Amino acid sequence: MYGAEYLSLEDLLDQDPSAYEFFQTLSPEAKTLLEEEDGVTSFARLQSKAAQMRRAGLME
Repeated sequence: MYGAEYLSLEDLLDQDPSAYEFFQTLSPEAKTLLEEEDGVTSFARLQSKAAQMRRAGLME
């Protein structure tokens, strides 16, 4: 369901160029929130968490 799983967000960003590029488009505040979040271990989860943050008004 979530595609390739990695050990951590850092590992995901190091290993998945698409995830890295997506992460770089986010605001510094969003990046910080995601870095503090547990369980962001796939590109799909990263996209899902970013969408949740947008809906909650935590980022533009």
